[in-house]
Amino acid sequence: MSLASWFRSIAPSEADIRAEIWSLGARHHGQPLEGALDELKAPGLPAGRVVLLRACVWKLQAR
Repeated sequence: MSLASWFRSIAPSEADIRAEIWSLGARHHGQPLEGALDELKAPGLPAGRVVLLRACVWKLQAR
């Protein structure tokens, strides 16, 4: 399996990113970007969670 195909297999969908942004806002009192950045600091996060949180950060910063 190439690196590119591996990454595509774990890349979150747009729907996954939107849902996680909504959840981050709910968990972090309406501050999804700050919440995602805070959650990324936690030790031992699974790779898929890191990818999803980074995608959320990217999406939120693009706004």
